[in-house]
Amino acid sequence: MCGNIVSVLLPVIVPAAQKATAVVIFLHGLGDTGHGWAEAFGGIRSSHMKYICLQAPVMPVTLNMNMAVLSWFVIIGLSPRSQEDEPGIKHIAESIKALIDQEVKNGIPSNRIILGGFSPGGALSFYAALTTQQKLAGVTALSCLLPLRASFQGPISGANTDISSLQCHEDCDPLVPLRFGSLTAEKLKTLVNPANVTFKTYEGMMRSLCQQEMMDVRQFTDQLLPPID
Repeated sequence: MCGNIVSVLLPVIVPAAQKATAVVIFLHGLGDTGHGWAEAFGGIRSSHMKYICLQAPVMPVTLNMNMAVLSWFVIIGLSPRSQEDEPGIKHIAESIKALIDQEVKNGIPSNRIILGGFSPGGALSFYAALTTQQKLAGVTALSCLLPLRASFQGPISGANTDISSLQCHEDCDPLVPLRFGSLTAEKLKTLVNPANVTFKTYEGMMRSLCQQEMMDVRQFTDQLLPPID
């Protein structure tokens, strides 16, 4: 992508109530927008954090009968064995890395930044976090799989071998079954320090965000990004 990355990805920003010393970059799910997530984070935010809720471009999506919706990349199927849009995933991941670089230039150290997302947004946050050379605080991935699994054959090298991750999954998700989320958690433990991999499930929940899930995200985020005196 060319041009100013912030304007290209159309972010909805929840500014810090005080001086921003940490940043959460979050990516929505298929057909969603950044506005709803900005509202959700606005209700649980810590005063020193800025939340950047990115918004995907509009594109035809195979899974959506080729109708155009807001999507980070083309989604062909929801199984770990489905064909994947490798060029699209890598393209957007590089844009996210450029946004991280921009936040660092704005004065936020990369280790004070968390990536996160829901569904394909969560998948993309996983991929970007595992492939960037910037050391991040952590990654939160909700209701998703790790994309391009075959490209990860062993422990990753670089800055994020010890990255902390919070993966959340509803146990009655009809689109991305819990067992797919479990496979991602097990795969992740082979790529980074397994002691830092957290997988939480939510009993009786279908594919919808619950209050407990948001509180778990907040607790994880506050633990990794405490205020700086």
